[in-house]
Amino acid sequence: MRRRTVTSGNLEELLDAVSSAAPAAAPAPAAAQAPGPARQREEFRTEFTFELPRGYVDDEGTVHRTGSMRLATARDELRPQIDLRVKENPAYLSVVLLSQVITTLGTITDVHAGVVERMYATDVAFLQDFYRRINSEGHTHAAVTCPHCHSPFEVDLSGGRLGES
Repeated sequence: MRRRTVTSGNLEELLDAVSSAAPAAAPAPAAAQAPGPARQREEFRTEFTFELPRGYVDDEGTVHRTGSMRLATARDELRPQIDLRVKENPAYLSVVLLSQVITTLGTITDVHAGVVERMYATDVAFLQDFYRRINSEGHTHAAVTCPHCHSPFEVDLSGGRLGES
């Protein structure tokens, strides 16, 4: 058998060739079919919206509360390690990391370390937890317990007000 080298550039091409060369089988019932690659792609989220508890106040006095954060890459995690600000002060790591993965904050599209530095501590703590949730758990939901009736339920940390659906 001949070996083939597959790169990401021709992977779809190869999969199409293999599926067209395979003998036609009777189609499985719709309920038994597994979702195909196109279905999986639309379910995989790489960007998550959030709403800050307090909000970032820019130089003009505008409060920016909503934003979006993308999933971190290995490069995002490694780049701060060589940043001189992080080498001088390891606590600065989260500022650099958050500035790389926050894609928008209100009308601000250039979120840099200076923006994160000027955020309130509660907002930075919220973003650190949000980062951890989307990158390690893959979702923005948190299990909580009602302080009055002690019933457990789930909330979405990405924003929204109580009572909204």
